[in-house]
Amino acid sequence: MQTFILLTKLAPELTQRMKDRSAIGESWLELVKKKCPEVKFLAHYALLGQYDFLDIYEAPDVENAAKVSMISRANGALQAESLPAIPYKNFLDLIEEI
Repeated sequence: MQTFILLTKLAPELTQRMKDRSAIGESWLELVKKKCPEVKFLAHYALLGQYDFLDIYEAPDVENAAKVSMISRANGALQAESLPAIPYKNFLDLIEEI
């Protein structure tokens, strides 16, 4: 499994419905689990800044990571970026190879 970071910026109409945030998030997570059953979420954070949320998850491949981002965009995210994450030790090993 590969680790990915999902950065999400909500559409303005969703940010105005803060009281519904829990239900919206649960609905999104259920849909991701249904459409991407192999994806495993490791952490979820609310952010103060350019993005509203950061999720760390594992997926078997980049296609599943793309589906997570697309599901987010289809369900109210203005922006959703899934970025591959390399463990720091593996990154250092790569440096030794070049």
